[in-house]
Amino acid sequence: MQNNTVYLNGDYLPLNEAKISVLDRGFLFGDGIYEVIPAYNGHLFHFEEHLIRLENSLAAIRLANPHSREQWSAILTPLLIGTQDQYIYLQITRGTAPKRDHGFPENTPPTVFAMCSPIVPMAERDSGVKVLTMTDSRWKLCNTKAITLLANILHRQEAIDQHCAEALLIKDDYVTEGAASNVFAVIDGVLITPPKSADILPGITRDVILELAQKNAIPCKEQSFSLAALQTASEIWITSSTREIIPVVECDERMVGDGKPGAVWLKMNQLFQAYKQSLA
Repeated sequence: MQNNTVYLNGDYLPLNEAKISVLDRGFLFGDGIYEVIPAYNGHLFHFEEHLIRLENSLAAIRLANPHSREQWSAILTPLLIGTQDQYIYLQITRGTAPKRDHGFPENTPPTVFAMCSPIVPMAERDSGVKVLTMTDSRWKLCNTKAITLLANILHRQEAIDQHCAEALLIKDDYVTEGAASNVFAVIDGVLITPPKSADILPGITRDVILELAQKNAIPCKEQSFSLAALQTASEIWITSSTREIIPVVECDERMVGDGKPGAVWLKMNQLFQAYKQSLA
């Protein structure tokens, strides 16, 4: 069930009544950041970790955090509906300035918007998806969750045009991440994901997977790997807050493993689903 009540600058109101100025810097420049926070059983998932990432993104664009962590909890929790799997989308821009100017405006309060939507599992989650690789054309601050996502959108749409679920991005011959996901690969029996850097978004689901792997004796490490190494992987996954863990069964028109979700994914998905329920 979609929640039609949203939060905008201190007020809860119907979605169709939420309006911003055409001079908002998010609209004019993409000058803002966002965060996506899942909720399971009525509880925000790894809320503190999401707020840390939010704070880091705000600091990266030199925008003051308008609220404390306690205030954020008080603002976002009322948007949740029951105990269904859902997620909060939170966006903060540099606000509405009196004129369009590239320089930061002075004494301009930020625009804060939040809404809640159900998490709808991908139909192909249990059967696997197709992906393709392409050169990473994005900027140098991919670890900042900025709303300027045009390059990501173009990458994803190119994948969709070729009947794929995601684009895996390659920079200097090394895998970075997906257009809207982190990437894992099982190579020589070890679960590997690229290390945190300015080239990837520090995914919260990514961190949970690594923690679960370590606790459950699944060999894993954070390590850069090349496109050539990716092509030898017995398993490839894409992960995100709303997609969770999706197995890849075909990459660049080549079958991954035996063309079915692998044993490591099956185990990790079970661990992840059990972990979600344990937080109730």
